[in-house]
Amino acid sequence: MNNQIKKINLNHSFIFFLLSNIFSLIVFKINNLSISYSICLILILSIGISHGSLDHIKGKRLLKIFNIEKIYIFYLSYIFLAILVMYIWILIPSISLIIFLIVATYHFGKEDTQFLVLEKNIFNQLLFFFKGLLIILAPIFFHFDKTVGIFKLLLIDNEIFYSSLSFIEKNNIIIIGILLSTISSIYLFFKNFEIKKFSIFLDYFSILILNYYLSPLVAFTIYFCFLHSIRHSISLIYEIDKNDFTNGCKLFIKKAIPLTILTAFFSLIGLYLLSNNYGFESSILKIVFIGLASLTFPHILLEYFLEKNEK
Repeated sequence: MNNQIKKINLNHSFIFFLLSNIFSLIVFKINNLSISYSICLILILSIGISHGSLDHIKGKRLLKIFNIEKIYIFYLSYIFLAILVMYIWILIPSISLIIFLIVATYHFGKEDTQFLVLEKNIFNQLLFFFKGLLIILAPIFFHFDKTVGIFKLLLIDNEIFYSSLSFIEKNNIIIIGILLSTISSIYLFFKNFEIKKFSIFLDYFSILILNYYLSPLVAFTIYFCFLHSIRHSISLIYEIDKNDFTNGCKLFIKKAIPLTILTAFFSLIGLYLLSNNYGFESSILKIVFIGLASLTFPHILLEYFLEKNEK
């Protein structure tokens, strides 16, 4: 089964690499072509968040391990943690953003690569973190001012935060981080080498290309929806049906639709309420990043406890 996942993910990486190049060149050649924030939001609320829409099923498995029969305990805990993250972000946005970026760095690096790495040790976890740095640092490196502009729209007005960011940018610390990400990708590629590991470099160059040609939000949307989310969904499909990928895909879509629609519904309500006090694009950015942060923390905690207790 693992070889099948590797093969599918390699094909997926190759297709994503080609489409990233084609799309980026089209945008580059047509200077007036801009991708609206609304399109990014629609993609994230549909394809993007769908890869976490089976968390309630994983929650049932976790409760079963602890001999807890009442499923509402999981829902209440998950919702409470999501709301808590949003509340903390409002109170201390700068610290919340830093923690979110650190957690997201590890999460992206791990989820995009772990199907190629069998050994689960601290060193590999560190490699996952360094690999994920590229996703966070590439938009800052190629579009520093635009990225800072996004941070400001996320309720962050801490001058110390921006002074630190400027210091990091001027002293080439971002380049050092990207170099560490490159080294980790090379190491993961050559360790226990096999052809299917070419997906590591295809993903690496895709992320660079997207962030070089596209704005930070558009580049992140394409990565998050069409690389990260689809890759995670592939693993979920195999969990549902190990023998028939097509059937597993159908079942996954059927199971994912309810929570995807529910999450999108509440997100749109939040967008409507925020639009009364902020600009439309500013409200979208808050929904995308603060909303993703609120969903990412319970999602990662669930994955961690499930992985730890199902060994």
